[in-house]
Amino acid sequence: MYKVISLLFSIFIFFVAQAQKVDPKEKVALKTISMTDSTKKVSAVQDTIKKESRRERKRREKAEEEAKTPKIFKDSTRLAIEAKTVTAWKRSLILPGWGQYTNKGLWWIKIPIIYGGFVSTALVFDFNNRYYKELIAELDYRYKNNNAVNNPAYAGAQTQGLISAKDYARRNRDLMVLLTVGLYGLNVAEAYVDSMIKNRWSISSEKLAFTIRPTVLQGPSTSFAYHAVPNIGLKLSMKIK
Repeated sequence: MYKVISLLFSIFIFFVAQAQKVDPKEKVALKTISMTDSTKKVSAVQDTIKKESRRERKRREKAEEEAKTPKIFKDSTRLAIEAKTVTAWKRSLILPGWGQYTNKGLWWIKIPIIYGGFVSTALVFDFNNRYYKELIAELDYRYKNNNAVNNPAYAGAQTQGLISAKDYARRNRDLMVLLTVGLYGLNVAEAYVDSMIKNRWSISSEKLAFTIRPTVLQGPSTSFAYHAVPNIGLKLSMKIK
């Protein structure tokens, strides 16, 4: 009886072992399927990751740099001072003298100087322009009429002299245009600098010291003496503390 039970148990174990065995072909197929699934997963992950463009990389680097740099916030007083400084030179750019009036101070002296310069350049320009046109007309008349004199004021003048005078008048006329533009730019620059000094920099009378003292100046020599003649004068000194 014991031998029969042992034999039946051995047969059962044999059949269980045979059932658990897997064909090698099936193993290769299973391995191929698993590798295919893993490849599909990797390719799917790579497809979801978008390649970063050059513009996006620069934008990302700029955002990272700004995040590292601490931001400085200006207070309302500082912003008001900067706005006042900008207002002065912009007003002078629109209308000469307006920025000087905005800065106050010696505006009642600066504005007449500015417009006096404009009037002076305009008068000199008009004079040289009229003189230039007269000379051009005289030279044109002489060229067409065999050096005959048209304007009695230039009766004694030679043609070459009139040409030189014409060029001189043209240069002076053009120079007045450049001086007018320079005066306009100087008006804007003065308004800006004055507003900067008053609003952003502190230059008070306590930091400036003026001294006036008598001194002996070495004058030029005269025809009656071979040594320099000393002159008595005043010396003005400015010291910034």
